[in-house]
Amino acid sequence: MEISTERNVFYQELSRKIRILILIISFFPFTLTTGILFYRFNLTYTEKIQAHISELVQKHTQNIDTFLSEKLGNIRYLAYQLEYNTQSPELFLKKNLELLESEYPDSFTDIGIINEQGIQIAYEGPFNLINADYKNADWFQKAMEKPFYISDVFAGLRGHPHFIIAVKVNLGGTGHILRATINFARFNSLVENIQIGKTGIAYILNGKGQLQTKADIRINPSIIASLVDYKNPDSRTLITEKQDSAGNRYLYAISTLTNIDWSVVFRQDVRDAFSDFRKTQMLTLILLVAGCIAVISVAFTLPRYIVKLISSAEKKSEAMNRQVIESGKLASIGELAAGIAHEINNPVAIMVEEAGWIEDLLEDETLKTTENLFEFKRALKQINTQGKRCKEITHKLLSFARKTDSIINDVEVNDAIREMVSLTAQMARYNNVSIETKLEESLPFVRISPSELQQVMLNLINNAIDAMEKTGGSLTIETRKSSVEKHHIEISINDTGPGIPKENLDRIFNPFFTTKAVGKGTGLGLSICYGLVQKMGGKIEVVSQVDIGTRFRIFIPFQDSLTENIKKESKTAIL
Repeated sequence: MEISTERNVFYQELSRKIRILILIISFFPFTLTTGILFYRFNLTYTEKIQAHISELVQKHTQNIDTFLSEKLGNIRYLAYQLEYNTQSPELFLKKNLELLESEYPDSFTDIGIINEQGIQIAYEGPFNLINADYKNADWFQKAMEKPFYISDVFAGLRGHPHFIIAVKVNLGGTGHILRATINFARFNSLVENIQIGKTGIAYILNGKGQLQTKADIRINPSIIASLVDYKNPDSRTLITEKQDSAGNRYLYAISTLTNIDWSVVFRQDVRDAFSDFRKTQMLTLILLVAGCIAVISVAFTLPRYIVKLISSAEKKSEAMNRQVIESGKLASIGELAAGIAHEINNPVAIMVEEAGWIEDLLEDETLKTTENLFEFKRALKQINTQGKRCKEITHKLLSFARKTDSIINDVEVNDAIREMVSLTAQMARYNNVSIETKLEESLPFVRISPSELQQVMLNLINNAIDAMEKTGGSLTIETRKSSVEKHHIEISINDTGPGIPKENLDRIFNPFFTTKAVGKGTGLGLSICYGLVQKMGGKIEVVSQVDIGTRFRIFIPFQDSLTENIKKESKTAIL
């Protein structure tokens, strides 16, 4: 009991150490690798998203730049034509506005000429702006200082948002301004077309942080003011992240236009921009949790399995040690049996010899007339018969117990079987088992060790008798030339015992496997039989059904030439 408790404590401690070792070895590289890969993936994916947004915003910025540059080029070309125009300014403006509208639909709203006093002296468009005074307008004052100018968006005299492109032109030796109004809706659509994701919006800010496109309720004024400082003189798109007062985080991409102090601003909800990444994060987290659960499961189940294997190995080792001891005992018993058989054989021989001597004395004339002469002769005959029987039994016992009798010889299988049947007949009768033999005559001789064949047959017969010891039954031993294996003798041992369960059939030839009670079997019998049959060059098979019986079949090879030679030698000996 104390040894068992110590062993359980040892197993528990071993299981705990294995579990800790598995957790350390598994979790440390697992979490470290996952963390590094997750960090690198996060960094790479963030750079990828930012690069993608930057590329799209830059592309749309170039489209807006191209639009403005194209319209500026149109007005500068008209200004050049105006300096050499021989027509009236009104006719020139009307003709060229029609050309611009046909070439660029919905791009130009109107066109006009303004003198150096800020008075619009010629106008073509949908509004009544002839003689409009622009001398105090901020855009006019700046336009007079530069060769060309693109204004910010303003309401002006017409009362709704618009912006103009103005080009300085020399008419009659004085400076004038040729200006055109750009269709705000057309320009605004260029910006609104920048759509990325579900929450992406775009707008344009001037250098003062004022909106130059249609107002949107989603645009936060406080954040707009903070974006004025983001300038990119090398025309790169700047990426930044900001949070509003409600705690929402947004990704901003800012790109500056070339010909005007405007910036294209793209804004997208961070959750929307990184939605695929969040899904990947969630999947990674699920896999990480699953991996941790798997590691923990292994950490708790594997030590138990290992400890179970160790415990099983120890039990098998102990059983093996016990069986080795039992085998040693059996070997000692075999030696003792051989010695006893040899010692008994001598006095039995003397008894038989003395009985013969008494029988000879009874032939004397003086004893022939004795009254009990017949009884004397009957008793002497019985002594002689039983003495020979004892001698035959001890001879068989010696033959089986001898270790040195492994010499290969020419064996008649039927004779060897009859000898083993006669040796086990008494035990069979005691266990209420009947033994029947069906031996095919004139079987070929086989060249094997007689004692090894006897040992195989004795083990199989004893196993069958042991299996039927409680219920009794019948045992049938048959021999024949095999129809399954060519040039083999087939020995069949059939019993009507309880049978062998299916799950044990594959293990019965394993060393030390036994279903007998402790102390009744060593588990070596069938293993030895299997090895001996293999040594003979044959094979052994088993078929069994529970509650029906078991059938062992042994196939031993023979040579026809061997049998013919033995027959010739027998004829020669007779002659």
